[in-house]
Amino acid sequence: MNDSRYFRYNSRWGEMLAQINESGALKGLWFTGQKHFPTFIPREIEWIADVKCFNSVRKLEAELKAYENGTTDQFTIALEPDGTPFQKEVWHILMQIPYGTTITYGEISQKLAERRNLKSMSSQAVGQAIGRNPISIIIPCHRVLGKDGSLTGYAGGLERKTALLDLERKNIKDL
Repeated sequence: MNDSRYFRYNSRWGEMLAQINESGALKGLWFTGQKHFPTFIPREIEWIADVKCFNSVRKLEAELKAYENGTTDQFTIALEPDGTPFQKEVWHILMQIPYGTTITYGEISQKLAERRNLKSMSSQAVGQAIGRNPISIIIPCHRVLGKDGSLTGYAGGLERKTALLDLERKNIKDL
């Protein structure tokens, strides 16, 4: 049984679909049609009558607008993405990447290896976990680059990844 509610948000980078659960936490935020876009989407996005969901939708809209306008680098909406323990560990590291900065897949792999007291961790496994991130922008997978600093893999498309990084780099000095 799916107790989530869905709503559409028109960002400056294209339409997005948000999924909010019954407790008002964000479960997903995808660009329409991106890689790993949800397979189940209600035909009609229903009006959100539940107060918790309604308040979360308004909060998310306000925070996304502020991010788009370059007036905030913070999101405070509760997050409850579905994923494996490994994916969630990777996403937790993504949440620690400062606004306007980048990190490589290899650096994330090294952080995971250190946490687990291992010599190394597969960058490919890390990349797969990052690619399955269900909450675009807020869990900032767009801040992850290839080993040589190149823009690689972004489920929402490299044009959006470039635009998000450009926005953050432009506004970092103002925040």
